[in-house]
Amino acid sequence: MDDRGDIETSDVGGVLERNGSSFYEDKELVGAREPLLRKVTTNNTSQIAIVGANLCPIESLDYEIVENDLFKQDWRSRKKTQIFQYIALKWTLALLIGLATGLVGFFNNLAVENIAGFKLLLTSNFMLEQRFFEAFVVFAGCNLILAAGAALLCAYVAPSAAGSGIPEVKAYLNGVDAPSILAPSTLFVKIFGSIGGVSAGFVLGKEGPMVHTGSCIAFLLGQGGSRKYRLTCTWLRYFKNDRDRRDLITCGAAAGVAAAFRAPVGGVLFALEEAASWWRSALLWRTFFTTAVVAVVLRALIEFCRGGKCGLFGEGGLIMFDLSSSVATYSAPDLIAVIVLGVLGGLLGSLYNFFLDKILRSYSVINEKGAPFKIILTITISLLTSCCAYGLPWLAKCTPCPANIREECPTIGRSGNFKNFQCPPGHYNDLASLFLNTNDDAIRNLFSKGTYDEFYISTLFVFFGAVYFLGLVTYGIAVPSGLFIPVILAGATYGRIVGTLLGPITDLDTGLFALLGAASFLGGTMRMTVSVCVILLELTNDLLMLPLVMLVLLISKTVADSFNKGVYDQIVKMKGLPYMEAHAEPYMRNLVAGDVVSGPLITFSGVEKVGSIVHALRLTGHHAFPVVNEPPFSDAPELCGLVLRSHLLVLLKRKRFTRERVATGVIEVLRRFDAFDFAKAGAGKGVKLEDLDIQEEEMDMYVDLHPITNTSPYTVVETMSLAKAAVLFRELGLRHLCVVPKTPGRPPVAGILTRHDFMPEHILGLFPRVKSND
Repeated sequence: MDDRGDIETSDVGGVLERNGSSFYEDKELVGAREPLLRKVTTNNTSQIAIVGANLCPIESLDYEIVENDLFKQDWRSRKKTQIFQYIALKWTLALLIGLATGLVGFFNNLAVENIAGFKLLLTSNFMLEQRFFEAFVVFAGCNLILAAGAALLCAYVAPSAAGSGIPEVKAYLNGVDAPSILAPSTLFVKIFGSIGGVSAGFVLGKEGPMVHTGSCIAFLLGQGGSRKYRLTCTWLRYFKNDRDRRDLITCGAAAGVAAAFRAPVGGVLFALEEAASWWRSALLWRTFFTTAVVAVVLRALIEFCRGGKCGLFGEGGLIMFDLSSSVATYSAPDLIAVIVLGVLGGLLGSLYNFFLDKILRSYSVINEKGAPFKIILTITISLLTSCCAYGLPWLAKCTPCPANIREECPTIGRSGNFKNFQCPPGHYNDLASLFLNTNDDAIRNLFSKGTYDEFYISTLFVFFGAVYFLGLVTYGIAVPSGLFIPVILAGATYGRIVGTLLGPITDLDTGLFALLGAASFLGGTMRMTVSVCVILLELTNDLLMLPLVMLVLLISKTVADSFNKGVYDQIVKMKGLPYMEAHAEPYMRNLVAGDVVSGPLITFSGVEKVGSIVHALRLTGHHAFPVVNEPPFSDAPELCGLVLRSHLLVLLKRKRFTRERVATGVIEVLRRFDAFDFAKAGAGKGVKLEDLDIQEEEMDMYVDLHPITNTSPYTVVETMSLAKAAVLFRELGLRHLCVVPKTPGRPPVAGILTRHDFMPEHILGLFPRVKSND
């Protein structure tokens, strides 16, 4: 047999596996992915891998329904009660995902508010006693311990938990899988590492990690738990396929946004606009139900904490930054100011993405040296952040407390708009009010209404420069970190700067300018419009600002799109994840499907010798093989279908062989196998080649492949435009697409298209001039 056939490079991370060794198939592909893949033999999936460390192989997911004889018989034999059980389980799991994600989101907030609050109170007490050096030691020391703890977890327990996790979830829902993306260890480190990172005062948020956390919870429930950690449920056997797990993880991603921002509708729209590659009305209902459960859980727990039963947590409600009492009337000059904000947000956002790309590539030089260097980098950034947060407020001058205000001034304690810092009684330090607070409280201060004179313009410029810089250098270290909060912080700051500068010609409150600035920066970096718009409205309870938020988002996204891609799209590309875009590249119309397939294929007969199958499985890493019927099973060679590698392993494990080359028939197989024997196992649970114990005399026996062969695989003719084939491949969620010859007299299948064959690096490696000829 020839091993140049069904090249499943996308299923082994762009690498062919041959006799236990790895090699790059295409040097052009390797060059396109450097420098992040300096010393690798497989693609990378974890956030740490963006900066050159902790690589793991990737595979494609298969959302196609395998219609073999076992599957058909199973569906025919299902009773109405089983169908009802299947539907009821979908809604039950959606409920459980909502409950679990809501509880984790509340726990994260509770832990961060109490840990960070204790740290800030301790620092404030030393400051009040004029013990400034001790205050810095306590402040920086607490940050260092929390940062080191989070980095230790990420570096040694679950490297894939670092970063936001949104690019990984987005790639998974597009059909890309890796062993550690949604593992229980990743979930554990994501929760506690995020708490440590946010409490350590880093300029990062817990919102991105919450999306990853919700997806991990959904994955854990959807695969029936974890056998490794003795958390299994046999009643979840109906969900042992990629299609149902994809839907559950979509619900989990939406629930994560709902828990992080307390924005249930925004969570649904985020999953629709940014995360999911496939969508349908039934999934919309379940996702909406999941986020509604999250909102109810959060509401109940927040109300419970209002009486001071949760330590330093309990202030506020489901609306995080309330601006509803602001007067949102606007005129022509206000619209001009909004347009300026939109353009500024697009420029700053695209610049942010450009710098982030360069910094992540620079960090790869450090992180590829091993876990100790990741921890050292994290500690360095922690010390830098502490020095900025504690040192820069000394540059600000003390301001007398405003008269006739409801709030306490100066603020004695953890949060508030008026931090005393080093100032005498009756005065406050406006820069300390932003730095020596949690990120949520700093945003609340910037969004606060009726505070035109609260912050000096110089203070806002210093804070914007520091947050913009620290947000860039923090993302990429070995800590779970989200981009939403740094972007909102920076956007709200320059929005307030614009509002202060344009105060004489506009009637809008500076707090509203901060909101619009945050919207413009979010649009400029993440390129989301509808979901960000709704999330901000749910955050601020300010529906009257809807037209202005929509306008500023559209302008900032349009401006930023002329320079580069959104930040998550950039990260997906940097990771080398084979993400299928919704549209094909224009140059693909100049090629046909037959141009990119390789052959001849490794094919099996309908009744194949056991030794031939074992040899093919050992020789290749292919995940599907064409089954071709030949005489006497057909008059002429014909494509019977595709058989999956995992199904072959299950069949060989049971050793249902015959000495003669005869078809045993579906009845015999149904008597010995159940359809769920061939269902996709959870992570690390499936039968492996090493598990087979085939004796020498059994290698010459035969096995009938007809009952487990997918007899209706998707096929395209070899002359079909590659662009059309790419759209078909993505829209149907395929892993394999058979290419059949146009002319008779040839083998019944010309090749198999996989995800790798549609990647621009692969196509341009084969046809370097096709893009220039477009």
